[in-house]
Amino acid sequence: MLETAQWINNYFNESTDAIMIFKDNELLVSNHMAKELQKELNMNPKYLLEIADSSVKQKFSPTENCFNCIIQNKMKQISIPITLAKNMPHPLSYFMIYNVIDQEEHVFSLTLKNRGTINRMDQLAQQRKLTQYVNRANENERKRISEDLHDSIAQGVYSAIMGVRRLSDTTMSPEKLSQLTDVIQSQLNDTLTEVKRMALDIRPSVLDSFGLLSALRVLSKRLQENSGVTIDVIGNADTSGLSNDIQSVLYRIAQEAINNALKHANANEISILLVSHDHFITLEIIDDGDGFNVPKHQTFNGRSLGLMNMNERVKALNGAFSIKSKLNEGTTVTVKFPVA
Repeated sequence: MLETAQWINNYFNESTDAIMIFKDNELLVSNHMAKELQKELNMNPKYLLEIADSSVKQKFSPTENCFNCIIQNKMKQISIPITLAKNMPHPLSYFMIYNVIDQEEHVFSLTLKNRGTINRMDQLAQQRKLTQYVNRANENERKRISEDLHDSIAQGVYSAIMGVRRLSDTTMSPEKLSQLTDVIQSQLNDTLTEVKRMALDIRPSVLDSFGLLSALRVLSKRLQENSGVTIDVIGNADTSGLSNDIQSVLYRIAQEAINNALKHANANEISILLVSHDHFITLEIIDDGDGFNVPKHQTFNGRSLGLMNMNERVKALNGAFSIKSKLNEGTTVTVKFPVA
């Protein structure tokens, strides 16, 4: 027990958060960090109690004026943003957390957590989440490519191999031999077309050679021919100042938004707008399809990048992403990136 108590005492005193424990609004004990703050800022702990009291009353609008009763009747813990040393060159931003330790004895703690540290932890958590989304998207893309290779390319090549083997049949008439040759040629042409399609989906060469606008026009033309849906590309934006990463993300988002409109929205017309402004560039994909309830679909779609992943990929490059949609009124996907 003594050893356990020593561990607890060490944890309390060595914590990087300032911790103060009160009973009936009187300070019982402070850890090392709290004592340093009190000394350095000449801070009265009851000042923190007044802030907590005021914040709780504003939040819950109680009819009674008992600080402990208010907190204990409403919740066990509450977090309050607070700034100390406002008059100093470098004000200190904290979250002050009120926590009930013993309700019957009116014992509670106030803990000051550095907001900068918490923000950095939040950024790390968001980065991990983004990495998970990207990894999952990459794995699903690899799975799709593998399925296409097996179901389409491999089958086409195998059929052509079987046809070539039959060419060695000496009993075959010239007419049948000619027909078989035509069949093999057709199979190989279809396989070649499928390989080119896959190459375009993975990375269109026109994007590297001629830029984003040309790549979007090639994409829209191909998808229009395959679907019969009118797809227009409008704009004359200069994308030469954009990094390859940003151009790739804009292309992928256009590709994803168009495919979503074709697969799920029953769209008759899709417009792609790429416009340059003074300090940013905007990409909009507008369809006249069925529309949908945006909040219900902001989760990862295992078969595609998904709306959430679109948003995360744009944010990772300091861009802005939004989706506006209403049932039976179509959908607009908007992406903005700053331009130097």
